[in-house]
Amino acid sequence: MKKHHLFMAAMAFAMSAHVVTAQPEKAAAVAALAPAKAPAGAPGVTAAAGAGSVAASLQLKPLAEQTQAALWASRVLGRYHYKAMPLDDAMSQKIFDNFFETLDNQKLYFTQADMDGFAPMRTRMDDAINNENLSVPFAIYNLYQQRFTERMNYARQLLKTRPDFSLDESFELDREKSPWAKSEDEVRDLWRKRVKNDWLRLKLAGKEEKAIRETLDKRYENNITRIRKLNNEDVFQMFMDSYATAIEPHTNYLGPRSADNFDIAMRLSLEGIGAVLQTRDEYTIIREIVPGSPAALSGKLKVGDRIVGVAQGNGPFTDVLGWRIDDVVQLVRGKKDSTVRLDVVPGDAGPDAKHVTVTMVRKKISMEEQAAKKSVIEVQDGAAKRRVGVISLPTFYLDFEARRRGDKDFRSATRDVARILGELKKEKVDNVLIDLRNNGGGSLTEAIELTGLFIDKGPVVQQRDAQGRIEVEADQQPGLAWDGPMGVLINRGSASASEIFAAAIQDYGRGLVIGEPSFGKGTVQTLVDLDRFSPAEKVRYGELKMTIAQFFRINGGTTQLRGVTPDIKLPVLSDVDSFGESSYDNALPWVAIKPANYVPAGDLKELIGPLQQRHQARIAKDKEFQFLQEDIAEVLRIRKENSVSLNEAVRRKEFDAQDARARMREARLAGASGTSSDEPVAGPASKEARGKVPEPTKPAKAVTAVRGAPRQDDGLQFDERDLQSELAAEKAAKDAKDILLQEAAHVLADEVGMLRTDSRMASRAMPYMASPRAGN
Repeated sequence: MKKHHLFMAAMAFAMSAHVVTAQPEKAAAVAALAPAKAPAGAPGVTAAAGAGSVAASLQLKPLAEQTQAALWASRVLGRYHYKAMPLDDAMSQKIFDNFFETLDNQKLYFTQADMDGFAPMRTRMDDAINNENLSVPFAIYNLYQQRFTERMNYARQLLKTRPDFSLDESFELDREKSPWAKSEDEVRDLWRKRVKNDWLRLKLAGKEEKAIRETLDKRYENNITRIRKLNNEDVFQMFMDSYATAIEPHTNYLGPRSADNFDIAMRLSLEGIGAVLQTRDEYTIIREIVPGSPAALSGKLKVGDRIVGVAQGNGPFTDVLGWRIDDVVQLVRGKKDSTVRLDVVPGDAGPDAKHVTVTMVRKKISMEEQAAKKSVIEVQDGAAKRRVGVISLPTFYLDFEARRRGDKDFRSATRDVARILGELKKEKVDNVLIDLRNNGGGSLTEAIELTGLFIDKGPVVQQRDAQGRIEVEADQQPGLAWDGPMGVLINRGSASASEIFAAAIQDYGRGLVIGEPSFGKGTVQTLVDLDRFSPAEKVRYGELKMTIAQFFRINGGTTQLRGVTPDIKLPVLSDVDSFGESSYDNALPWVAIKPANYVPAGDLKELIGPLQQRHQARIAKDKEFQFLQEDIAEVLRIRKENSVSLNEAVRRKEFDAQDARARMREARLAGASGTSSDEPVAGPASKEARGKVPEPTKPAKAVTAVRGAPRQDDGLQFDERDLQSELAAEKAAKDAKDILLQEAAHVLADEVGMLRTDSRMASRAMPYMASPRAGN
């Protein structure tokens, strides 16, 4: 497998609910009371056992219910999967490779000798499952944990000496395709260079030698602490997910707690206090407080406060110092109207400060960060001013349970978007843009019903099951919530349900698709509750998110592998070789079937050429787009070279050049400020993964900055920076001008102008409209 799979899959729903989601690592954050989401490029923060550290020498062992769950999962996968494959020696080898990629995809911990020792186990993974004996995968993990600790302790030893930065040597950024180290000396040399690079980054950022040693020593020690907190549920989930993804990229095993978090993510609500938590050192700190939540209304909690104890009702406090974050979250969450008490050390006080007890009654918390939001962008078009309504939709959410029980106010993406469209009508917008960037999917039902807001009636998507049966899913509701011009903004992170919606809008000729090619996931998943096979109510087996069908566009094509190709192309920001369906070596192929019977709502082909020309002419003169193109070129150069110098003089020259470039940008943009009127009138408004090993020293792959210039490297990891400054930097990045969104709005404004100045073109492009809206 090309990708290093992370093991919090994107979305999972009840057995009867079909799921169309992106790759597992694009999970929606549980924002109301959940671990804080690490910024891009941050190290993997593992979920681990709650009640204190597990000694490195302690060997983890599988539980009996885990061996039983593995057997039941194999029976379901072998019989009901869309691409059913036997669990045999051939599959065993794939599981073996996936498991090692999960643990050590950068080849930093195991050596070739270790791999040679494990070689006889390559064909025994199927036996481990069939014979209900998981000692082999757990033995592999236990050695991994031993090697991990050894490497970190060696890294700490290296800090006692000062690196020689005058040498002409380099550091390999990505070792995924590199061979295993042939000896202990070779792997130690790899770590010498990694520590040297960590040191040099801090030195270039202005840190003194003593501070560098303290920062790095604490970093490596924390990495050891994190991995010691992994428990058998984490190991089991990693192993079973290695099996599931060996069949097909979007099939996943979810442990009991992961399954619970999926349900929360889909509902966009949970029952708790409304605080986002994060681990820093051994403390659980409050990173965010949800407005109007019990945490906010208490008046006693603030960002940065440290939770050291949790009590249920009037019961005794449980000391949570040093606990893994998801176990603390589990204690703080609870049933609505129940009471929880927190033992808190104020964030602005020392560790020996007086503790504060905060008592709160849990309530239902809405996760508004993942809900649909609106903004309005005004674009000057000659003498006219065009108003483009933007609806940002992070996921296709639906509260299935509330809908089943007949709750009239159940939460759904379509309901929220319909409400927002009504508001935008009152605000007299000229065009509507649905922003689906980084929307990894969600409910198939929502993708269909959301499409129905923009078409009258008709088919939206086709499904083909493992037996070859084809079913056409259609919008049955007559009428349109919005009958004016519209567009869809996508990027490589737009997947599954996003692709269904964008493809249907494109096939109907209903709106323009703008952006970069989408992810390319054309499969449908359902959630299989393995607890139904459990012998006792308290014994939980977890769940399978399993591919059961492939979806096709109504024109007969599929988004599988190729994704949705935009009508108006924006710069490609992602690495297509490592991100997207085509990066998986076992992805389903692209195929086509017979088109569905549908009548296009319009034909926008006549508009695309002129709009693309205007777009190209505009960005050629736009300084921010020029900077973006420079960023992309730099990222491509770094990816191609895959190494950086460890010579201080060389790196300092590069560092200074980047700093000068950033200053020049600021000056150039400042000189151009005040000339643009296309700013939003009203702006649009984490968690640690279970079963995910830390990648404490893996350098972040370069990511092109979309909003503003990249922040100068300070050599720190996200949890090493001051919390307040980190939050301020995140807010500044979020509030920065989104040049791709602005350009998409310009494209739609151009479209409005063309339609209003050429009535014949308008009648051909949008014959369902009685007449274009009046205006200049």
